[in-house]
Amino acid sequence: MAVILIVDDEEFLSDLAQLMIEDMGHSTCTARTFDEAMAVLRRSDPIDALFTDIRFDRSALAGYNLARQAIKLRPQLRVLYASGSAPIETTKALFVRGACFVQKPYSQEQLELAIQALLAAPDPQTRSTTSP
Repeated sequence: MAVILIVDDEEFLSDLAQLMIEDMGHSTCTARTFDEAMAVLRRSDPIDALFTDIRFDRSALAGYNLARQAIKLRPQLRVLYASGSAPIETTKALFVRGACFVQKPYSQEQLELAIQALLAAPDPQTRSTTSP
């Protein structure tokens, strides 16, 4: 099973995502801010995937910026974005290579399918951007 870093500044949503993901059998760690997430990523703890809200820390681009910085530190990291706004072509262009997206509000089943697709996909360095 995977270790997934959850980044969302809304405590309720972060806690809910954590419960759902752990119910799937994965391990989680959480962060509420960009700086907290980067501190977790800089540690040597294993992390297989980043599940980040696109908008947090009062920034419309925080999730995109976090993902770009995260894969500089951990090139094999897989990224799953979440947002209440559906991505359009211009925002999809901001996705890191191989990233997936899940629309908020998501159900347990939708999140599980997105995580399964993310983890089953080929190496993030070689796959194209997708949206399950």
